[in-house]
Amino acid sequence: MSRDFTTWQPQAIPLSKIGEVVSAHPEISTVDETEHNLEELFLLRNPQFKFNENYKEELKTFSEKYQDKNFGNWFYFPWTNTLIRYFPEDLHNELRTGRNKYLITSDEQNQFYYSTIAFLGMSVGSHIALTVAMTGGSRHIKLADPDILSGDNLNRVRLGFQHVGVSKSVLVARQIYEINPYATIELYPDGITENNFEGLLKGVDLLVEETDNPYWKLRVRELAREREIPVIMGTDNGDGAIIDIERFDMNKTLPLLNGLIGKLTAGELRTMKPSDLPKVAGKIAGANLVVPRMLQSVLEVGKSLYSWPQLGTAATMCGSLGAYLARRIILRDKKIKSGRYSVNPDTTFECRYRLGFLSRKLTFLKFIGVMSTRK
Repeated sequence: MSRDFTTWQPQAIPLSKIGEVVSAHPEISTVDETEHNLEELFLLRNPQFKFNENYKEELKTFSEKYQDKNFGNWFYFPWTNTLIRYFPEDLHNELRTGRNKYLITSDEQNQFYYSTIAFLGMSVGSHIALTVAMTGGSRHIKLADPDILSGDNLNRVRLGFQHVGVSKSVLVARQIYEINPYATIELYPDGITENNFEGLLKGVDLLVEETDNPYWKLRVRELAREREIPVIMGTDNGDGAIIDIERFDMNKTLPLLNGLIGKLTAGELRTMKPSDLPKVAGKIAGANLVVPRMLQSVLEVGKSLYSWPQLGTAATMCGSLGAYLARRIILRDKKIKSGRYSVNPDTTFECRYRLGFLSRKLTFLKFIGVMSTRK
């Protein structure tokens, strides 16, 4: 059986066609957990039974309302050859977000769900996109990444080796649809380009920028600022994360990347001398906040290291922080301010870490000096 590199959307299957699908795919797996899920939904609606398991009669009465064979919707997932019965969209969302209460109110959950987020870059970006979907956010999602999954991505992307060679955006879309088959996903497998950015940014409430391309890091912010679209970015930093927030929805005059690159434009970056690019890259990456091992590792790129190191702990942290910020910003929370923030486990769990500040500063200065001499 050949691998499926391209399919990323499930197929809604009418009840009358179930037999045909099963016959056409003899190895198909069928999943119908309606009875179990109805009990879970019943208990979510009736918390008084948390410490009283004598609810069989009430559950029977509740479940009888949904015993019709037409209840719910069937979806076929070609990439796993699986046919699954889901609740209708409203009940599906009620079930899967039931444990969010009261950390997220019903109104907040509804506003979060009916938002649109664009994600550029599916390494760290995949963690943010999946955590947004997991927490019941953004029915409408746009995914852009031109790369395929490689074996060395698997230390920080939640996928198995069987997926190597498949488009990253396709793989993330598949995972989101498995969480919520009612999602609307737009795929941009070429990444963001001059030809597609208008459609990619249209109607977007938030942009999550995780691209590797320095030009597009600046260009997309210029475009977002014009459209008053807020931008967030997570950069892995050892086991921690550096988070950038740009509330262009609150202030259309904010400097790009919180002013860390001065008045540099994307056009100027594209024509910049190669010898000047490392300094800009260091500012974008947050070299002054990078942990010592990360700085030392960057100095070894092209020597003992092929590329800069990245860890799954940091990518996962970026996913949590990014999804948290996405929700707060979608809810137009003015308490979330623009700026660059460092979330570093070392500073929390290592008391001696503060004593290493001077050493870290000296390493940073060495980094700038070495990078400035590279062509």
